[in-house]
Amino acid sequence: MGLGGCIILIAAGAILSFATDWHMEGVNLDLVGVILMIVGLIGVVTFSSVARRRRVVVPPSTPVIEEERHHYHDGYGR
Repeated sequence: MGLGGCIILIAAGAILSFATDWHMEGVNLDLVGVILMIVGLIGVVTFSSVARRRRVVVPPSTPVIEEERHHYHDGYGR
């Protein structure tokens, strides 16, 4: 779930909790709204931490200079 999905969950939860006065038998819509907002917030925090880790720029390391090794194949073993 991306950042947009998390924001939609928060918005839907806020609408259910604060903007509706529906009463359904067996379902507490205020509680469902709070649960959706909490899940959305957890998603935003998780998404932000993952995105922050991906943006970390590792400084370049010291280049390794390999020496050229000359291998003479004259037919004789050393």
